[in-house]
Amino acid sequence: MKKNPNPIDIHVGSRVRMRRMMVGMSQEKLGEALGLTFQQIQKYEKGANRIGASRLHQIASALGVQIEFFYEGAPNPEGELAGGFAEDPNPPYMTDFLSTSDGLQLMRAFVRVRDSRVRKRIVDLVEALAEADDETAQNPVDQPV
Repeated sequence: MKKNPNPIDIHVGSRVRMRRMMVGMSQEKLGEALGLTFQQIQKYEKGANRIGASRLHQIASALGVQIEFFYEGAPNPEGELAGGFAEDPNPPYMTDFLSTSDGLQLMRAFVRVRDSRVRKRIVDLVEALAEADDETAQNPVDQPV
């Protein structure tokens, strides 16, 4: 009988993946740094295999972060975000976005834009595109086949 991954293991794994992508490291390179195969890194990132304390310490060191990074925004055992009434510093949509190659690429490019007016125009453009996409989804136009 196959066991479902624990939500904490999934969260920690997704944070490993996000950080690995943020520093531009492949699964192969991280595996080499840890003496593991890229397949094992994949299992960690998907939460299929639990990461032990000493291994998490090695991963944190290889990725240049403190261990706490991997637990930021983690759900508590009841599935709620930890921290009482405090707002989650990394909402799930943010973590999901930065875990994609498109999200990471967009974030990296955006932070390189120094002119605040240009950054504002980029945000306005993306918001307009998202709004237009929402309208199209609500009112689909007959497409010629």
